[in-house]
Amino acid sequence: MKQMIKIIRKVDIEKQYEQILRLELDYELASLYAAMQDKDEKEMEKSKKRLKEIQDELDSLHAYV
Repeated sequence: MKQMIKIIRKVDIEKQYEQILRLELDYELASLYAAMQDKDEKEMEKSKKRLKEIQDELDSLHAYV
């Protein structure tokens, strides 16, 4: 029974983390858009790098599902 509770908690934590990552994804997309509007190459690269990191994290979460 304790093991089942641990599994359920882990799944809940992973779902919460995924939701946080999706919010970060939206924020970074908005940041990238703003940088593109301003033609700010440095900020565009920074946003693209963070978007790639978020994508990798989301992919790793889905690998365990």
